[in-house]
Amino acid sequence: MKRRLFLGTLTAAATLGLTPGGARPLFAQDAAPPAIPPTDPAEVAPAWSFDRVAERAAELAGKDYARPVANLTAPFADLGYDAYRGIRFRREADPWKLPGFGLDLLPPGMLYTDPVAINLVENGTVRALPFDPSVFQFDTISFPPDAAAAAPGDMGWSGFRLRANLNRPDHLDELAVFQGASYFRALSRGARYGQSARGLALGTGSAEGEEFPAFREFWIHRPGPRDRAVTVQALLDSPSVAGAYEFIITPGQDTVIATRAALFPRRDLPQVGIAPLTSMFWFGPGDGAGEDDYRSAVHDTDGLQMVTGTGQRLWRPLINPPTLQMSAFVDDNPRGFGLAQRMRDFADYQDAEARYELRPSAWVVPRGLWGKGAVSLVEIPVQNEFNDNIVSFWQPAAPLVAGQRHDVAYDLIFGALPPDDAPLARVRQTRTGVSVNGRGARSYVIDYDLILFEGVDDPVAAVTASAGTIEHPYLMRLPDQGVLRLAFEFRDEGAELADLSAVLNGPTGALSETWLARWTRG
Repeated sequence: MKRRLFLGTLTAAATLGLTPGGARPLFAQDAAPPAIPPTDPAEVAPAWSFDRVAERAAELAGKDYARPVANLTAPFADLGYDAYRGIRFRREADPWKLPGFGLDLLPPGMLYTDPVAINLVENGTVRALPFDPSVFQFDTISFPPDAAAAAPGDMGWSGFRLRANLNRPDHLDELAVFQGASYFRALSRGARYGQSARGLALGTGSAEGEEFPAFREFWIHRPGPRDRAVTVQALLDSPSVAGAYEFIITPGQDTVIATRAALFPRRDLPQVGIAPLTSMFWFGPGDGAGEDDYRSAVHDTDGLQMVTGTGQRLWRPLINPPTLQMSAFVDDNPRGFGLAQRMRDFADYQDAEARYELRPSAWVVPRGLWGKGAVSLVEIPVQNEFNDNIVSFWQPAAPLVAGQRHDVAYDLIFGALPPDDAPLARVRQTRTGVSVNGRGARSYVIDYDLILFEGVDDPVAAVTASAGTIEHPYLMRLPDQGVLRLAFEFRDEGAELADLSAVLNGPTGALSETWLARWTRG
């Protein structure tokens, strides 16, 4: 979880089919693994594709897991935080040297000790990219002048960074970083790095502990002169599963990563997280943390947004709980979910360095029918802003069965807000605190966008609690702020936990998304 401390400071849509041979249901239990090709590189067909990666993954899953190990030596061994930051890729060493896209290679060391193989693909032909320390510039404060020349052997890369003309046509801005286990992050136009995505989550929040699958090899396709996207393929491996991934990354106002994967479990996987997102929430006005800090909020994202299979819109504000909290929102064929950063004004945070208002939201749009399962949310207590403590993913109801192939496809969209234009009032902000009326009650204030209610009667607020009681719900219009405010008090009546919900209704049904919150005795 501490990886964000390093990633946060290291940097100042094509339609997808599933697999050839006809459409196959997502998480198919009856799909046979593809034939395994010869492993001799001389016998492999030159046209490289996702199917070749899937064949590699199927072959890997048929063997016992063996973690790749690199014996790091100087200057990459035993690095502290500042020293690792002092290793920088030389832009003139870019293996592409293209006007519209760039590729940076990332060094091993610090947290990143497992070697990662990187291959370049051009016109269907694969070229391995051996580890070369000469592509790095070493800070003279932490390293001797001959640091690059002193590095022996092939220690492997730790990952890579993609660049693109994201914000200006004459500059290669950072676009995406793939580094550490199966983590990756992307930027949209005008954004700063925030939450991360992952290839797969296994056992997140479970008593048995979490397993972290890792991308052990990448194939990065050189973009053509007219290409607007970069294609990256990856081989994932862990003790429990091997898999093939493809990411088609299109930069823009919203950066879209069209994703598909073929998974080959070594054992049955009952607790698997598909399209996992990882973020940070320390405190904000909606969790009543009361931190002694000049800032009123510190978080990469402030809520979990969902569109269910029936089209219902849900919003669940995040909290920093007193103990680990797990929530599951049961659904059938979800239409979309993600972690969003809705507070997008500098005044919400007053942090001129971190600029949390510029952190991107991430939105997952399933391709095909995902069936029964749940959008899961894990909230872990933290004491600072340097640790990721929020995880969300789709958990299928049925386990992924060992020895079978399971395919999944989705779009992952990084942008200011999730792209949902349903004509419903959105929750702008949630606030909570001890009731001014005393008597052990807690006040909640939910602000909705007012624009949908201008010139019409007030809606009817339906507020419920799974335990305890709801008291004194009322609506107030704040035209100068563009807000319709719903306020109410919650009395726990001795309960240890309660799930709260609120929705604004009109004559024909819901006029707002459904607000959800969890109260726990702390």
